Amino acid sequence: MKTAQLSGSLRANVGKQDASALRNEGMVPCVLYGQGQQTHFAVKQVAIEKIVFSPNVYQIELDIEGKKAKAIIRELQQHPTKDTVQHVDFLELSDTKEVRVKLPVRVTGSSRGVLAGGKLMQVFRTINCQGLISALPEDISIDISPLRIGESIRVADIQIAGVKVLEPANAVVVSVKTARGVVKESDTETAEEEEQENK
Repeated sequence: MKTAQLSGSLRANVGKQDASALRNEGMVPCVLYGQGQQTHFAVKQVAIEKIVFSPNVYQIELDIEGKKAKAIIRELQQHPTKDTVQHVDFLELSDTKEVRVKLPVRVTGSSRGVLAGGKLMQVFRTINCQGLISALPEDISIDISPLRIGESIRVADIQIAGVKVLEPANAVVVSVKTARGVVKESDTETAEEEEQENK
């Protein structure tokens, strides 16, 4: 899993008034929990939004006035109209405890069905997984090269050592559907073979 560094400062007060004052100063109120006592702190809005508004999932190395912890974002609150980050809950990680995360799905390769005119349908952009932080990958990479029209890759086809996939096993992750202008794959293969013979 990718890592990011984030520095924070402890909060003297944790009321709504204090939180509003922090936001006016370009800071975001946060809480760290999961391993003992909660820690209330604040981080720079610019810094946290670089992490939040990214397609990647990060293990975050926090430094809160000298207290260091590894964490992931468990929950965040955004402004209803501005989409700015208003509050972040961090879950402190343990090397010996499994954690649930949503991993991004990355599609690689060129599907034979798509080359024949089919349409690629990606149903899942992220997939819920569970495992030790050391076992969790940066993303779930799916090679669609073998997919023909009408074929799909399901959750049950995803195998990652040490990681449980928490979605229904029969759920379709990515598929190739028929679209207008589809050429029979057998015709395209024949054309490719003839082209090779004429060279």
